[in-house]
Formats: sequence, structure tokens, C-alpha cells
Amino acid sequence: MDADFLDALQALRTAFGRPLVISSGYRSPTHPLEVGKSGAGSHALGCAVDVRLSGADAYRLVSMTAGFGFTGIGVKQHGASARRFVHLDSSPPRELAPRPALWSYADAEK
Repeated sequence: MDADFLDALQALRTAFGRPLVISSGYRSPTHPLEVGKSGAGSHALGCAVDVRLSGADAYRLVSMTAGFGFTGIGVKQHGASARRFVHLDSSPPRELAPRPALWSYADAEK
């Protein structure tokens, strides 16, 4: 994992005042969710996590991210609450992934 990303994540967690449960962190480039990508994704670059949160907690976390250096924020807030998350990353801009960016996940699994 990228040390600067982890520092930013820890600073956000401290400001949030509660533990952040990580449902997905680093992924090997051979992970099934990474294999189909045209290049290494943020998780494979070691600069992304998915935080298991929903509802007001998810809203609060997203609203707090400004100023911590995150360049990508994705939200999945539908379906079973155990499958809901907020994606945070600090990826640089890439051809198919301009930054900063905010997105929501459709019906795709993470």
C-alpha cells in the first residue's frame, strides 16, 4: 500500500472518530476484478480502499473527504447493507480515469 495514501486514510479516520471497516484494500493484478482492466486499477496500485458504510455514515464520510487528498470517490449504497461501501483512492489521472472523480456503482459487484 502507498504510504501517503495510508497516512491520508488514517487522518480521515481520526477526523471521522470511528473505525473504518475496510471491505477491500490492495488487490493483486491477477485478482478477478483487476484482470479485465486495461491497466492497473487503484486497488492494484495500492492507493484505494472500499470502506463498508451505509446511510448517514456513508454520507458523512464522503462529505469529510475534501482536503485529505483523495482523487476518486465511488459510492455503492443499494442492495444488502453488508454489501454497501464507499470507495476512496488517490490515483493520478489516467486516460480512462480522469481525476478528481465522483461516481456511483450500478448493479455491478465491487
